[in-house]
Amino acid sequence: MVIAPSHEPVRASSTTQRIVVGYADVRSDDGTRLRAWTNDPHHVIDGPTVLLCNGLATNQWAWPALLNPSCGVRVVSWNHRGVSGSDRPVDPDRVGVDEFVEDALSVLDHFGVERTVVMGWSTGVDIAFEMATRHPERVSGVFAVAGVPGDTFRSMLAPLRVPHSLARLLTMSIARGLKYAGWALSPVVSRLPVGRSVIALLSHSGFMLPVADPDLAAWAVRQFLTTPVEWYGHLALKTSERARVSLRGVLVPVLLVAATYDLLAGARDMRAVAEGLSHGEYVELRGTHYIQMEQPDAVHALLVDFLRRMAPR
Repeated sequence: MVIAPSHEPVRASSTTQRIVVGYADVRSDDGTRLRAWTNDPHHVIDGPTVLLCNGLATNQWAWPALLNPSCGVRVVSWNHRGVSGSDRPVDPDRVGVDEFVEDALSVLDHFGVERTVVMGWSTGVDIAFEMATRHPERVSGVFAVAGVPGDTFRSMLAPLRVPHSLARLLTMSIARGLKYAGWALSPVVSRLPVGRSVIALLSHSGFMLPVADPDLAAWAVRQFLTTPVEWYGHLALKTSERARVSLRGVLVPVLLVAATYDLLAGARDMRAVAEGLSHGEYVELRGTHYIQMEQPDAVHALLVDFLRRMAPR
């Protein structure tokens, strides 16, 4: 197994004193080459391993607490198909939840992880729940942040009191617009000068609250914007085809961490998921869809406590 450490050009702050991420190429079941990554390329973290199923087309820089070398949690993850160094599949339609589950299992195999807690954010929550129902032998627990298991568009716009059916219609229309008109936006979006001022603007827009590490957040947004808009729209539409996961098949402990002002994953819907699980817990924090950037210490403390309770006794 070859893991290439990389020191990324991010100015260190109080949140992340040193950032070292290791990358590796992984082949998924259909031959698609994925860019996998870990926060522990030198094998120095003395703590449990988790698989991170990240938000759609997002990157590791959205998780400041996990990039701190003293975080105590070894993370293995990957970048989605056609995103940040991962290849697009030969068949462009192979970018749905089924394929992402295959990718997740390939990453676990590559890093030699037999069974672990799966952590999901946003669309990654859908992937985590699918893994828990279809591959329970690989999943010991689910830590779900700002996401629901399937039919994700239906739960959007909740703080605006938009009915579920209308929310799905509106957000699906936006995704289609991104897919078919994104080619005109991509050249502009990819060149936006994202820095502290842009993060400050986003932090007062209602879409995001002030983040703990503006420099790292700026780098996360810049990396996100390297994905062509039309490809992002395509990914969103394909993942939206997954219907709500049956909770009866989820037999492992689950902790759902919701954000009160989340426009992309309604807190009320996440609470309902927790109530429908035999081993479900629910925590709500004041924040938005980017709660792990706004309150990294609080989210990380919940993760560490969850992992402690999952440890064999």
